[in-house]
Amino acid sequence: MRALLLLALCAGCDDPATGGAADLAAAPATGDASAGSDGPLASGDGAVVSGRGFPASAPWVSFYGTAQQMGDLTKVASTFRVINLDADPAGGSPNFTPEQISTLQDGGHNRVISYLNLGSCEMFRTYWSSAPVGLLSCSANTKAQLGPYDGYPDEVWMNLGDADYQALMLDVADRLAATGVDGFFLDNFELVEHGTNTTNGPCDAACAQGGLDFIERLRARFPDRLIVMQNATSDVTRLGVTSANTKFPSLLDGISHEEVYAPADVGAQQELAAWKTLGLQPGGRPFFIATEDYVTSCTNTTAAMTVYSQSRAAGFSPYATDASGGQMVVCYWPF
Repeated sequence: MRALLLLALCAGCDDPATGGAADLAAAPATGDASAGSDGPLASGDGAVVSGRGFPASAPWVSFYGTAQQMGDLTKVASTFRVINLDADPAGGSPNFTPEQISTLQDGGHNRVISYLNLGSCEMFRTYWSSAPVGLLSCSANTKAQLGPYDGYPDEVWMNLGDADYQALMLDVADRLAATGVDGFFLDNFELVEHGTNTTNGPCDAACAQGGLDFIERLRARFPDRLIVMQNATSDVTRLGVTSANTKFPSLLDGISHEEVYAPADVGAQQELAAWKTLGLQPGGRPFFIATEDYVTSCTNTTAAMTVYSQSRAAGFSPYATDASGGQMVVCYWPF
């Protein structure tokens, strides 16, 4: 879940659709020339892209402030191999410039992914109130609005099956990609798990299927960009299949889950372990499975060390930071 504090600021098989877990491990959902290469690639249009899969899954960091708040970008680049940030151009006042993103990528040594809120729309985003010609802004697209997000008064749940909302989100993804990031970190996709027996983001079968299908559209649009899904790790996604009969996990390069060990969430731990058994290998690289826990501050070394030990023991990539409503500071842990 994105921080409320952002209001103050203006990540084998030729046919993976028919294969089992072993087939998913053998090949990505789309053609990929990146397997076995740790550096960036040149795409057909000359743009530099990183390709499917993460060459290194740890250490990683999640940070939602500005470049100025991040501090020493060179230090961040030398410390972390995966960097999740918010690259929204924000109407000309971005948190990070393309040059700063390039610094963090460190010549292709690191992967930088950008936050992309799919399940809900935040009112401080420019696309809440305005959109390019031919598209509907979130506020104007009332048919896609599913109600307020409990606890987050600046957000409204959005129907992932709505064609106009999908078109807007593809445009947002285009804008993020233009900053030079290596891919996307999808938030609030757990909407597809909600069902209709709730007032906090009800999502019927068409909404849920539309969410899975949208990720296939996103993958088709960005075949060589990284896609990481936060939370939403239940059977709905792990066993999900798109309308084109593509196994949903094959569309992703990784997953992340919040509050797995602090506090302990046995259900989340079991879900991540189930994803790990799929043996996915996007671009011929291990599937990124990350945990993010909140330990109140970057000085709470004891709590952070416990989180890191438990996450690593399960074969995951851990990060611990201050709070879900924070993440405006980089925690440099000595372990």
